[in-house]
Amino acid sequence: MTRVTFVGAGSVEFTRQLVGDLLRFDDLGPLDLRLFDIDERRLAVAEGTARQVGERLNRPLTTTATTDRRRALADADFVVDMVQIGGIEATRHDLEIPARYGLRQTIGDTTGVGGVFRALRTFPFLTALTADIRDVAPDAVFLNYTNPMAMNVWWTSLVAPELTTLGLCHSVYWTAHDLAELVGLSVEQTRFRAAGVNHQAWLLEWTHGGRDLYPVLRERIAADPELLRRVRVEVFRRIGYYPTETSEHSSEYLPWFLRDQEQVERFRLRPMEYLEISENNVREFHAAERALAAGEPLALEEEAAEYAPQVIHSLVTGTEREIHANVVNRGLIDNLPAGCVVEVPTTVGVGGISPVPMGSLPVQAAAVNRPYVSVAELTIEAARTGDPRLVRQAVLVDPNASSTLTPERIWALCNDLVAAHGDLLPPELRVQLPVDAL
Repeated sequence: MTRVTFVGAGSVEFTRQLVGDLLRFDDLGPLDLRLFDIDERRLAVAEGTARQVGERLNRPLTTTATTDRRRALADADFVVDMVQIGGIEATRHDLEIPARYGLRQTIGDTTGVGGVFRALRTFPFLTALTADIRDVAPDAVFLNYTNPMAMNVWWTSLVAPELTTLGLCHSVYWTAHDLAELVGLSVEQTRFRAAGVNHQAWLLEWTHGGRDLYPVLRERIAADPELLRRVRVEVFRRIGYYPTETSEHSSEYLPWFLRDQEQVERFRLRPMEYLEISENNVREFHAAERALAAGEPLALEEEAAEYAPQVIHSLVTGTEREIHANVVNRGLIDNLPAGCVVEVPTTVGVGGISPVPMGSLPVQAAAVNRPYVSVAELTIEAARTGDPRLVRQAVLVDPNASSTLTPERIWALCNDLVAAHGDLLPPELRVQLPVDAL
């Protein structure tokens, strides 16, 4: 029996998707699913969801729901992390406080000021979680979905280097899926490989029957001027490779878009969009709670697209497949720093987990990635050393923040976010710094 623990299982819609994908593998065998969350109400809905999915798919499933983390983790084969430390209230702070300073973000969970503060409140949790895994499930494979992905996997590599850790994100798959559809193909008809950093990797290989599809994409764009109003198409035009995250995400990693209202309107951006997404997630939770109470069926997605179930299936059954994963850069991308976290093709199967060395990125793509890596590096160092100046310096080198705010205002903004997040941050970083100190 395969033992899988979901940490943060109260993310009910995601739990439903992962359980459904797992149970659709007929050869996986019985599944022992442990659900952990600190919110008992959400945990109850997650448990009811998992049980209903198991019954509807008629697959053997043992489900345990608990607020005791070590009990949930004991002897697990796989641990899937999908927590959001601070919940929707912390997300509001990450987006609304910078907006009061004139700093626009769309999602605010990956890099930039929102990503920095989300990381700083997640790191203490990851330290405690991985300590428990090492103690009660030392052979478990740790599969992280929690953002900021690159920072969280990087931090895990420092506090728990002996764990087998993969950061999983569906952005590369859905980019390839949507682009294939745009040129009149199914994703299964194409071959694709991407490399870079999470949410800012680059589609380096994209072919159909050995034919490069980039010329086809350029023709498609030229035939539809509306496509030129997508951020990702603009990045593709300027850099020459297509980025692997949505236009909303991509806009806030660069200095080109959100600082200027004309650009916001031209590229149809919606600052603070993630607040609406978060509120919709809350509504979906309540809808699932009502449906379970009434004995009504929950919606099930048909397509098995998430990577965690695929990784679990491959490692249990030996079925070889290639996914894209976030891993420590140990000779994988030559022109990004060693030790940072990169997103690369990764083979999983009978031989275990094998990230694919990709050599050097195109020089212009690596140049765009490096500020993202620097924000992550400074955030990691702030948490590792307890130096609150490094928090401000991480935001200072972010392209979006530095294109919008003066250093003095970045210091003041960080002071406000420190006060707002309070006890969620490491104690040594809950410090107000004078904006004009030498």
